[in-house]
Amino acid sequence: MTKPRIAVILGTTRPSRWGHVPADWIKSRIEADGRLDADILDIADYDLPMFDEMASNKWMPSQNPNAVKWQEDLAKYDGYVFVVAEYNHSISGALKNALDQAFLEWNHKPAAMVGYGGVGAARAVEHLRLIAVELSMVNVAPAVHIGGGDFIKVHPLGGDPKPLSEIEASIGASADAMIGELAWWAGLLKDARAEKQKAAA
Repeated sequence: MTKPRIAVILGTTRPSRWGHVPADWIKSRIEADGRLDADILDIADYDLPMFDEMASNKWMPSQNPNAVKWQEDLAKYDGYVFVVAEYNHSISGALKNALDQAFLEWNHKPAAMVGYGGVGAARAVEHLRLIAVELSMVNVAPAVHIGGGDFIKVHPLGGDPKPLSEIEASIGASADAMIGELAWWAGLLKDARAEKQKAAA
């Protein structure tokens, strides 16, 4: 049996963003765990328009080729890790738009969160959990929050940027717990989707 595939989704698009650092870090930890395969999906690579379809692809196929490409790529994965920055107590507009550009591809798959910022993006993660429920995703309860002194220690605004290995004593256990739950849900839901497809054939 092939291992479940996980997409680590970069949740911002600004040229000055720092999200690639935690994205690379969590991808490496997922791969080191060995139960899952992981890739990084960068929403900045898709040049998604602001959502302007007649309806969600829950109801009709999308027309914009960039949105369709995004949906096709999402469909290859069995679960997602969202790397989340906090913008005014919520997720970025770019991430919300990327979520809205698909529906069917998110369904019955786990959603895990890695947040970063002053409070570890805790408020943004809570908003994202509500969106995930509406998209029929399963929330992975453990999350990684890179905040406070840990954030200042590794983010370039606090001086020279440092690798996240500098704060693994603070966030490593949370990452392990999140990956463990993610692997369990990804395997369970992958099998359940396969059974549903088999029954419908």
